[in-house]
Amino acid sequence: MYKRILVPVDGSQTSNRALVAALQMARDAGGSIRLIHVIEELAQVIAYDPYGAYPGDLSKIMRENGQQILGKALDIARSAGISADQRLVEAAGQRLAEAVNKEAAAYGADLIVLGTHGRRGIGRVLLGSGAEQIIRSALVPVLVIRADEDNPIEAPVAKQLATA
Repeated sequence: MYKRILVPVDGSQTSNRALVAALQMARDAGGSIRLIHVIEELAQVIAYDPYGAYPGDLSKIMRENGQQILGKALDIARSAGISADQRLVEAAGQRLAEAVNKEAAAYGADLIVLGTHGRRGIGRVLLGSGAEQIIRSALVPVLVIRADEDNPIEAPVAKQLATA
């Protein structure tokens, strides 16, 4: 059984699905989770603000947004009775996969659970696949939870977990 589960979160429905799966696994195994949110340097470089915000302002906004995402996910984990902690990761000069795998090693994770949108074709070429990068380079098993566009999570995640 997996006892130390790393869960990258970004606040999306797919990320929330991955969080639910990780919380269920942690509960069943008596394990814990570490939530991470990665701020990629590239996102700061290519971001365009038509109102002329300074890069320092953008970095601050990205950090605040990341903390909010982590805070919500941590609240969900705690309301489900799962031991959890969180880390905001600023991945200066690193790819997403490098940052996630470095955090997995630092935490001693024995599993990474993450969401993917499952893009194909031109969408995948243009947007890339963070999940694929992580899978290819991970040193521990990776559980990938795919988006279900036909069945969005409507109930609060904690309620879904409680009834599972």
